[in-house]
Amino acid sequence: MAREHRYKITNRWTGYLGSGTATYTGYSRNHELASEGKSAAIAGSSDPVFRGDRTRYNPEELLVGALSACHMLWVLHLCADAGIVVTEYSDHAEGEMIEHEDGSGEFTRVVLRPRMTVTDRGRIADTIAIHHRAHELCFVARSMNFPVEHDPVVTPDYPEKT
Repeated sequence: MAREHRYKITNRWTGYLGSGTATYTGYSRNHELASEGKSAAIAGSSDPVFRGDRTRYNPEELLVGALSACHMLWVLHLCADAGIVVTEYSDHAEGEMIEHEDGSGEFTRVVLRPRMTVTDRGRIADTIAIHHRAHELCFVARSMNFPVEHDPVVTPDYPEKT
């Protein structure tokens, strides 16, 4: 039986500089994303190319981050189920977007580059295979209309002594 989940977020524009959107350059792209019960808001803006604040997250980065986080959470879940002990995980994900002459655009792909450490050297191949299964299960990746690729590297927690 399928279960339905709902996610609510409040996006509040904080970029009023005195004259609203009277001119394209007269307002900030800053905003805050918040949700009831969360410990902190996410400071957002647009990409600096589109007059945004580079110190804040832009929607494109948040999309890449959502894909990376969803994949990681599935990998950790599947590793736990398989008895594979993960001691470190990081991902250096990257998204590619094209912009059209009319100002529209879309992502053309995202590449996840997870780097993991596991305690059992003999389970490295199993761990890499889990990335493929996690990709099939990730709710966010399944919702995209562009390729989400992954290039995992898994190393043992305690390298063998030579």
